[in-house]
Amino acid sequence: MNAESETESGTGSETERAVREPGSRVAVVVIGYDDAAHVTDAVRSALAQGPAVREVVAVDDCSKDGSAALLERLAASEPRLKVIRRRVNSGGCGTPRNTGLNAVTSPYVMFLDSDDILPPGAAEALLRAAEGANAEVAGGLCVRRELPSGREVAWQERLYALHAVVPHPAQRPRLVHDTLCVNKLYRTDFLRAHGIRFPEGRFPYEDVVFTARVLAAGPRIALVPDRVYLWHVRRSAGRLSISLDRAGVENWRARTEACRQAYEVLLGAGQKELARAVRAKFLDHDLRMYVRELGLRNAAYQRTWWELTRAHLAEYDADDWARNPSAPGRLVGQVVLASPEPCDLPRLRELAARPARLCPPYARTADGTPVWSDGLPQVSLESLRTRPVRALPLTVDAELRPGVRGTRLRLRLHELYGRVAQAGPEAVDVEWRHRDDGDVAVRGATAALVPCATGSDTPGDVCTWSAETAVDLPALAASGTGTWDLSLRLRFQDGASRDVTAHALRGAGLLRRSAVPSARQGVVLVQPYTTHSGALALRVAPGVRGVLSVVRARLRRLLH
Repeated sequence: MNAESETESGTGSETERAVREPGSRVAVVVIGYDDAAHVTDAVRSALAQGPAVREVVAVDDCSKDGSAALLERLAASEPRLKVIRRRVNSGGCGTPRNTGLNAVTSPYVMFLDSDDILPPGAAEALLRAAEGANAEVAGGLCVRRELPSGREVAWQERLYALHAVVPHPAQRPRLVHDTLCVNKLYRTDFLRAHGIRFPEGRFPYEDVVFTARVLAAGPRIALVPDRVYLWHVRRSAGRLSISLDRAGVENWRARTEACRQAYEVLLGAGQKELARAVRAKFLDHDLRMYVRELGLRNAAYQRTWWELTRAHLAEYDADDWARNPSAPGRLVGQVVLASPEPCDLPRLRELAARPARLCPPYARTADGTPVWSDGLPQVSLESLRTRPVRALPLTVDAELRPGVRGTRLRLRLHELYGRVAQAGPEAVDVEWRHRDDGDVAVRGATAALVPCATGSDTPGDVCTWSAETAVDLPALAASGTGTWDLSLRLRFQDGASRDVTAHALRGAGLLRRSAVPSARQGVVLVQPYTTHSGALALRVAPGVRGVLSVVRARLRRLLH
């Protein structure tokens, strides 16, 4: 940017900052816009990295809430901090990151958003890995932390399970799934030599294109299992982050455009396998995530979304579809391509769930070939016949029956073109896992699966198997008010198993809130409900406090 677009402040010259710590090698670029509540915490977490960090460049994207003044006061007492205030808001994250990158004087650079933090030792762990492997890029584990609950979910954990060095990105196609720029350390001269920058202006999902540009340059990459970034997710914030603000169809348009550009960047660099991996990731991750939410949108959104998606998927070639043809995302994509209008949204939502569920009806052509439906016979499901049972999109229906004499869980496993009967279902393990604390779980009994019907698929086929077990409601209530997700493990005679979630039945009264008497809490409010992906979950509110919390929440929703 030119001098008229930004102002700088800080203490000490660049030379003084560079020589203050002879071992300092890292710059951290922090970007923010109207985030006075969090930006100083982010900057302090960068400064607290210790001697590995030579400089922190904080770029304020023309905030109106006093963020820049807070940063300037902090810079007055911190010689490593430089503040750059842009005079015009860029509308995105790419431009302020580029502005910060232009000002960096250190050999290595990291990026940090104003509402997140770097955990202690992050810069040192990445620097040690990069220098030890002579790598242009080093990446580590990012953890999504839900606030205010504090629930944590690791991002792309498989990539960062062990220390590793990848001589070339093509040797680890899974790298395209980690589209974040903030959990990585980059050699500054590598970025500058290859002209790698973020898309400018209002460009949502700029990380996707930036990551493709990095991988296209063929860097040597070091991976570490250390936590190097805490990504704060505030779903109740007044202004949602781009990754959470998916209610408008323009968000989907921006995501498909970012994925398209990433593919073109990698293909243009001769990285054909990585380019195909980008398309596979779109089907498996992006498409499934938005399909799970599609039923929440109005008809106009659904029609526009469908048109955009068909246009994007029409660019795929036969090889893109041929790889792992029975994968859930590919089946979803084939249905979208095959139908000019939105169709089968509830069933697509179930197939897009994790784990995937393919709900009945299970259609066949006249010659017996499994297909999506009678209306879309061109979408073949033949590949399911050879898929291992542990990877099949099996469907288990579930209904919860709270009662004074105990709460019962009833389950029904559906056949899938003869594959379930072939494996021989024997039993199901039941577990309830706390939504906000995944380490808290209540295990139920293992229940036998009993064949309960014959008929429709082919003569002699078993259509369903059923099981029933008690729900330990006192154990769930002991953790206080909270939400519990139901997880099931199906066990088969051949020794195979399959982890699934249950499809919540929506019959009359099945999802109604009930007050269940309790010897310990007096009363427990039980609310079975359907998640966005169609799975059964359970809200539990024990005692008078729990009841009052439910009433208050209900009043807040009504007033809102």
